[in-house]
Amino acid sequence: MNKGKYYITTAIAYTSGKPHIGNSYEIVLADSIARFKRKDGYDVFFQTGTDEHGQKIELKAKEAGVTPKVFVDHVAGQIREICDNLDTSYDKFIRTTDEAHERQVQKIFKRLYDQGDIYKGSYEGLYCTPCESFWTQSQLVDGKCPDCGREVKPAKEEAYFFKMSKYADRLIAHIESHPEFIQPVSRKNEMMNNFLKPGLQDLCVSRTSFTWGIPVDFDDKHVVYVWLDALSNYITGIGYDAEGNSTEQYQKLWPADLHLIGKDIIRFHTIYWPIFLMALGEPLPKQIFGHPWLLQGDGKMSKSKGNVIYAEDLIQFFGVDAVRYFVLHEMPFENDGVITWDLMVERLNSDLANTLGNLVNRTISMSNKYFGGVMTDGGTGVDEGAQDVDDELRHTAVSTYERVAKRMNELRVADAITEIFTLFKRCNKYIDETMPWALAKDETKKARLQTVLYNLAEGILIGASLLEPFMPKTAVKIAEQFHTSLRPFDTLQKFGLYPSGTKVAETPEILFARQDLKEVMERVEAMIVERKKEAGAQNGVETGNPAQKDDIAAQAEAAGNGAGGLPEQDIDIEAKPEITYEDFAKLQFQVGEILACEEVPKSKKLLCSKVKIGSEVKQIVSGIKQHYTAQEMVGKKVMVLVNLKPATLAGVVSEGMLLCAEDADGKLALVSPEKPMPSGAEIC
Repeated sequence: MNKGKYYITTAIAYTSGKPHIGNSYEIVLADSIARFKRKDGYDVFFQTGTDEHGQKIELKAKEAGVTPKVFVDHVAGQIREICDNLDTSYDKFIRTTDEAHERQVQKIFKRLYDQGDIYKGSYEGLYCTPCESFWTQSQLVDGKCPDCGREVKPAKEEAYFFKMSKYADRLIAHIESHPEFIQPVSRKNEMMNNFLKPGLQDLCVSRTSFTWGIPVDFDDKHVVYVWLDALSNYITGIGYDAEGNSTEQYQKLWPADLHLIGKDIIRFHTIYWPIFLMALGEPLPKQIFGHPWLLQGDGKMSKSKGNVIYAEDLIQFFGVDAVRYFVLHEMPFENDGVITWDLMVERLNSDLANTLGNLVNRTISMSNKYFGGVMTDGGTGVDEGAQDVDDELRHTAVSTYERVAKRMNELRVADAITEIFTLFKRCNKYIDETMPWALAKDETKKARLQTVLYNLAEGILIGASLLEPFMPKTAVKIAEQFHTSLRPFDTLQKFGLYPSGTKVAETPEILFARQDLKEVMERVEAMIVERKKEAGAQNGVETGNPAQKDDIAAQAEAAGNGAGGLPEQDIDIEAKPEITYEDFAKLQFQVGEILACEEVPKSKKLLCSKVKIGSEVKQIVSGIKQHYTAQEMVGKKVMVLVNLKPATLAGVVSEGMLLCAEDADGKLALVSPEKPMPSGAEIC
């Protein structure tokens, strides 16, 4: 049954460098949604691609000694290869250097200028090159870019501007009347309260200080600024024409059903993009979902540290479908997810090798052992309680599709996968309840044993058919071992469709081999050492290089850490009343690792950190914004008071306290362990 069209897009990846696994998560998430919708009866079009213009790329290409086009061709190739390696089923991979896209962007710019939405002026402000954004002094945080925390420089140039305020009220009305438009709701509230309601400034949409961009065809000193260029890909990629000659494909697919993007670019997609569309007279996308980040749990990814995790690293260690399972299952709906090597090994061994792989292996092995591999529905049998046990398994199996579909419609992909594995766990429990090995000892219970194995096969195949959008190769392998095909979704609410008498594979294939954590970590350490060498070679740094040593000494001296810095002054503070050991023993201190940090809106002092303490992640609000940027916090090992009663600060819940030292001038420094210590280590 055709349920209609479904147009889904990812944000297009910026070609300033090769993306790590945190960046690659989005394409897997989008692919799982696209695959699910296809199996669910929708006519899906799935678009992804690369964003290839801007000053940052022009500078990167210059550093590399190549032209910008050569530079982006290389990186775009890497990004597309990653998409393919992750087994994603995109229908179109658009590049903003595609001739058709560039031509339409020029038409869009000219049309908006002709109708008075774009005007010429000049811009003077503080410019952040990595974000390609201008800021006023009041918008800076601690004198740095409010988006990325990096340095900004004064800049002035002639530019074209878009009249954002002209459409602001209309956009506010649309958001308020379409509660599903921005998801999750927290992102919607952020956009409304922090940007739209305070009032929008006109947006700079052209630049003259660099040349790597789409030329404004009626004013060749200017190139189109990145956001008007990049955002337009969602319509140019499917045949939009600004002169009114859009293709049938565009008429069919637009508006998009879902823009899937990272939470860091939610403002551009929920404010700038809808306003551009309003000015063009085009419908707005139906939904924009700002997904959370996938963070590395054992420290901030850094090329110099050699610990950047790329998709191909994980695929090499664990296989494609294990990687897909992990990044989809471990990412919460609204909060950031964490990826670590040890967690990957744990999930592979427990969920994939044990719950799923062992279930399939045992079922096929028992069929071969007891019935020569022939699956036969032998009837219920006469065992007391057998009917109830069978009915419970059947009910779980035939109701799983409905639960999974509900979760997918809410974009709760991790929860959808959990529902499928609930079915696999129920199948494992069914084995424990029916004890096939005991039934096999009694010839009078042969029919019952046949039915038990048949019911297991049927439950597994229903689960595998639902698993296909998330782990496509694994799902197919499971069906092949039962010598059948995966089923359409509209058949999954019926139990007993597996043809009785089918012969299974003679030897079950191991779907996921268990891995030893120690061996994996040894391989990881070797990889990191090699990456460090590569990074050093690329930077012209070799072990024992005197210039490097001089540089390190200079940094140490600048930090005042004993390599020529000013002597520290002792401080006396007022003594507090004595306490007993029992008082101290009530306090629980542990080593925590800061996975993510962001500023608390409308607060001059507060930062909100996600702190990993053992296997738990706590949210902790600290008044240290004047001493640390959010970016500086990420990756630090800190001392945490864990059992402090939760409190609400500036509307944000805090679940602990980070310990700091304070000098006579009121400057703060986080307390950290002297030597490397694991997250969760007790401080006593």
